Amino acid sequence: MGTMDAAQNKFRDFLHQRRLKYTTERQAILHSARRLARPFEAEELLLLLRQMNCRASRATVYRTLKHLVAAQLLKPVLFRSSRQCYYDYVGDGAGHDHLLDIESGELLAFCNDDVVELRNRIAKKMGFAAVSHRFEILGRRVESRTLSTRQPPHP
Repeated sequence: MGTMDAAQNKFRDFLHQRRLKYTTERQAILHSARRLARPFEAEELLLLLRQMNCRASRATVYRTLKHLVAAQLLKPVLFRSSRQCYYDYVGDGAGHDHLLDIESGELLAFCNDDVVELRNRIAKKMGFAAVSHRFEILGRRVESRTLSTRQPPHP
């Protein structure tokens, strides 16, 4: 079973437990959120769906995003330099953290085992079992001769 099949099944089960339907619009929203593969705003997802000729209303998109967060397939991400809430797909279990360039708005996703290990140690020390975390670094790019490539800023 592929990760999208697992995510679909998880979302379908989540909705079924709440007596909600797994509609083609909700399926398209899940697929589009995963396909973006980076944090996105609700309005950006709505535009993508409209480009795909999906008839999901704005209200359906916002409601479905809340369901996807509750089903632990998306996580809300709020960057301090922005008042806008972003969503990040985490349905495949491959969590990541973010580094935000406060001057350019460039957003870089990264995974670091040290961050996860530290999170787990802190949680254990406090009597918890960590299941998730949010970690963001705000900074400015430091030009260096060792940095030869720059990723374009996300829209």
